[in-house]
Amino acid sequence: MATKKKAAKKKAAPKKKVAVAKKSASFSQWSPKAMFLDSFQKEHATTMKVLRALPPGQGEFRPHPRSQCARELAFTFVIEQNLMSLTIRDQFKLGGGMPKAPSDFGMIVDQFDADYNALVELIKKSPDKAFEGTVDFPTGPGKIGAWPKMEFLYFMLRDQIHHRGQYSIYVRMAGGKVPSIYGPSGDEPWF
Repeated sequence: MATKKKAAKKKAAPKKKVAVAKKSASFSQWSPKAMFLDSFQKEHATTMKVLRALPPGQGEFRPHPRSQCARELAFTFVIEQNLMSLTIRDQFKLGGGMPKAPSDFGMIVDQFDADYNALVELIKKSPDKAFEGTVDFPTGPGKIGAWPKMEFLYFMLRDQIHHRGQYSIYVRMAGGKVPSIYGPSGDEPWF
């Protein structure tokens, strides 16, 4: 009888409340620009955590001979933000090839963060019309097509997210601790 009462008390124990993010009632009325800015800001904070998790002195780490080193991969984030900025300002043009990554890993991370702040300000001050129109960019091997600007901005953001996942593997292999990204990691558990 006592065992049944203990079991009943365990079942009746209050459950822990889990915080759940709620959408703002006005979220559905956000402009495409505001929705992009919200996503961009959230993703940048996470990308910075991952970039900063690379152990000191590991900028030249390369998991495979065909892979970019960590420094070169980090520079991809800088390039993509620059492409976003050029797109919003109607200055994006194909050609010229990829610029060479600077040799200082710390400088790349600092530039990525500084360029982010400038890009956030550009997005905020640009009228909604600046996000209309198209930009020419590859659509496949040897193919160039017109991308709607907003779709191109999201493509650059999603590509950053893709490379951030790739970068988290570099962090782990280089002996660093992978931070939580969209949920807990082996190094940053939530419970």
